[in-house]
Amino acid sequence: MRNVIMGITVAAALVFAQPAAADTVSDWWEFANKLAPPGGSGTPDQMRSTSRVSLAMFEALNAIDRRYESYLNLPAGDPTASQDAAAVTAAYLVLVQHYPAQKAALDDSYAIAMQAVPDAAKREAGRLIGEQAAAAAMAAGGIDPAIVQTPYRPVTRPGQWIATSLPQIEPFMSAFKPWVIPSAEALRPPPPPALNSERWARDYDEVRRLGGRTSTERTPTQTLAARYRQAFDLTPSMRLAADAPGRTPVQNARMFAVYQMAFDDAVMAMSAAKAHYDFWRPITAIRNGADDGNDATAPDVGWVPLLGTPNFAEYPCGHCTVAGALGEVMENEVGPRPATGVRVASQAIPNSAVQVLPSWDEWVQEVSDSRIYGGVHYRFSNEAGEEIGRRAARMVLDQVMRPLPRR
Repeated sequence: MRNVIMGITVAAALVFAQPAAADTVSDWWEFANKLAPPGGSGTPDQMRSTSRVSLAMFEALNAIDRRYESYLNLPAGDPTASQDAAAVTAAYLVLVQHYPAQKAALDDSYAIAMQAVPDAAKREAGRLIGEQAAAAAMAAGGIDPAIVQTPYRPVTRPGQWIATSLPQIEPFMSAFKPWVIPSAEALRPPPPPALNSERWARDYDEVRRLGGRTSTERTPTQTLAARYRQAFDLTPSMRLAADAPGRTPVQNARMFAVYQMAFDDAVMAMSAAKAHYDFWRPITAIRNGADDGNDATAPDVGWVPLLGTPNFAEYPCGHCTVAGALGEVMENEVGPRPATGVRVASQAIPNSAVQVLPSWDEWVQEVSDSRIYGGVHYRFSNEAGEEIGRRAARMVLDQVMRPLPRR
């Protein structure tokens, strides 16, 4: 753990030791992502840290350069205030509250960033606006105390052993106050196919053939896709979008805020649906194919997936949910087929090259297919997850931070 903290501290120093040519909003969004605990670990509050950073920067910049509706009803501020000082202050104050153990590194980074604003009066005006925005963002998006959080209870017959590892999806993941969607249940998909249906048999057979560790039908390219997509990273595409000529700081801040809100609301809906349906994973279904009441599902009692099976219920697909949401947001932001392509890195294979795809739809489809090649999801689950993500993103895009009429 000590090595992890030291690594974060070094990363914090490196981000802001570089020249100030890069976009401030993008820098602090990326910085917040580096501080966030991996894989949903950390405190419940920290799960919203990057979203609050993005929202605080948007509100601070939008108070100075009023182009969009305010999500937090922040009043307009001094239009001559330093936008960099406002955005940096907003992000810094949110991060200090989420990660108090990193205060020393954050203090240093904040000092370096503020020193880059030469006009003292504009810097101070920006600082005051950033403080307002940070306070408002910290008051939004927390756990809803009215939602009952029910811990997972392993169900078995008295005296019979079952696996004892508790699932990685915690009850609080569906207990946040949503940013836009009415509730975590509002986007619940229809039930998965009946086990005696043709659709179940078809999708069962697809993952059995293509997703097994020793599959002879999966191609080398499909195997690589399964591994590469385990933890996708859209930072290259986000940086390219933010650095495009003519974009303004508040426009970039809005992009990151919408991106994070759509992510959060989609994940809430997906988590609630998984808990509701509690559907079995391919490794369980395929080994028990003789017992599902469907003559078309051939069992394979020794079947093992290519990838390790995530420790929570299968339906709907989480990767597909997130990809659908982020693809919808970015298609709205930069178009379906950006000139520079959709550039995606991999946290699962961090030393690999950045992949370039022609469109957001093709990237979303690759994410979906990769979960079948990995042996951890069925196609009907992927389709349900993508639909949740796209619906959540459309609600965010349609309802909040909309452009104001230009005078």
